Amino acid sequence: MPKKIPFEFFYQIFSLLTAFILVHGAFVTVIRPEAELFQIKEQQQLAVDPDYVQQRNFYVVLKDYEQEACLVLMLWAMAILGFKGVSTWQQRRQLDVDLLQLPETLPLGPEDATAVKQRIQELSGKKETYLLSRALDAAIRRFGATHNVQDAATALRDVCTSEGERLEAELSTIRYIAWAIPSVGFIGTVRGIGAALSLANKAVEGDITGVTQNLGVAFNSTFIALVISIVLMFFIHQLQLLQDRLVLDTESYCDRNLIARLRAHPFRP
Repeated sequence: MPKKIPFEFFYQIFSLLTAFILVHGAFVTVIRPEAELFQIKEQQQLAVDPDYVQQRNFYVVLKDYEQEACLVLMLWAMAILGFKGVSTWQQRRQLDVDLLQLPETLPLGPEDATAVKQRIQELSGKKETYLLSRALDAAIRRFGATHNVQDAATALRDVCTSEGERLEAELSTIRYIAWAIPSVGFIGTVRGIGAALSLANKAVEGDITGVTQNLGVAFNSTFIALVISIVLMFFIHQLQLLQDRLVLDTESYCDRNLIARLRAHPFRP
């Protein structure tokens, strides 16, 4: 059977295209026209009053291509973070449900493994891919096969450990974006400084307008990239904390509601 392309892949592609369209549309219709209009007014003020102190403007800080790329990457990363955050939150809600629905004092023996497994599958329904459902199913299957409580606990911890590693690996795309944003800002810095140095001859002659504008490109791109990176890293760490708590709470739930109630019959030759 051919493997289906996961929904998350299409979601990431669609979110990237959406982020580009939204950001580029804002830059073309609002940010760059406003920045150009402000710069024209500033030049007119300088022409009238040579001692005029130029003002900073938010649109001018954002207008360059590096800042646009950083904002696209930020929105893309936030969309992925939102998708993973909602998925994790939905799985956490399952921890509030008693999937076994058995009396707390009722012990579970190897002969109960099949019935308990069917009960878990029925109650989990479409949520059978959630971590809690998979952990309970793996533990009860191992217990039914080996009649050993320790083996069931090992199976449970293996599922939780592998899930933690999978969640950690899936954050690689977001971490790459968080690394790429300051790099894009540094590209703007290099571009601005290079353009400023190419106008050094005019600065020597007394015209420093081009040099200051290009240095502004360099500093503005770095500033925006660093601010976005700080904000993005905060949300990345919050998502990672939420996922780590999901894995730990799932393991604790299974230990309390399943492993502690398993009873293996003594060995009979």
